[in-house]
Amino acid sequence: MKKYYFNNFVGNIYSKPSIKSELSSQILYGEKFEIISKKNNWIKIKTNFDNYKGFIKKDKFYEKLSPTHKVYNSKARVFQKIKKKFIPMNKFLYFASGISIINENGDFIEFKKNMWVKKKDLKIISHKERDFKKILKLFLNSKYLWGGKTIKGIDCSALIQIYFFYNRFFFPRDSKDQIKYCKKKKSKKFSKGDIIFWKGHVGICLDNSKFIHAYGPKKKVLIMPTKFTIKLIHQTAGLTIKKISNIKEY
Repeated sequence: MKKYYFNNFVGNIYSKPSIKSELSSQILYGEKFEIISKKNNWIKIKTNFDNYKGFIKKDKFYEKLSPTHKVYNSKARVFQKIKKKFIPMNKFLYFASGISIINENGDFIEFKKNMWVKKKDLKIISHKERDFKKILKLFLNSKYLWGGKTIKGIDCSALIQIYFFYNRFFFPRDSKDQIKYCKKKKSKKFSKGDIIFWKGHVGICLDNSKFIHAYGPKKKVLIMPTKFTIKLIHQTAGLTIKKISNIKEY
């Protein structure tokens, strides 16, 4: 199937061809995908990174794109150049979005016709960030959003996946698939990088006592004591831990 590249800042992926259906994920600028089918003003797609399937609005997309850089900030403000001045727009590229440089001017680069971002918000596409804490902390206090994957709103499984997506390493999108994919840790002691799974929820240990997750009941991304979190989830949702893995395995 022919590949395309998403050319809007962020797009919603729905479970059905309707905005009234469930928001199941999002697609970021520069993401590669293929079209499975078309229906009225909707297309069913499969993303190249994680093979995720869903529906997005039909549009004109890039047929060719060779990303040279990616966003290394929670969001990068977009500017327009007007009479040699860079004017900020109320638009952003979001963390891990891939872009291709078409022009440079001082501290700015152009990635789309008269759309510019600051060089300081970017890294080369091959850059790897092995410090998962540095990435996940960018999303602290972000709103919890089922299906979200940006600082404007993110869910628990996307918070884990975004580390892998930035580094361009495969990792499943949903927690039900992540738990199948991840290797079980042998030791029962909590340590830095432990990914803890419950039925329908996931988060990661920052060290042996602190835990970060996009927590639905609190409606945001936050850091909590690990043992307190486990107890709270058991008390409020009746859930126990299903599996513990560690991020260094991948």
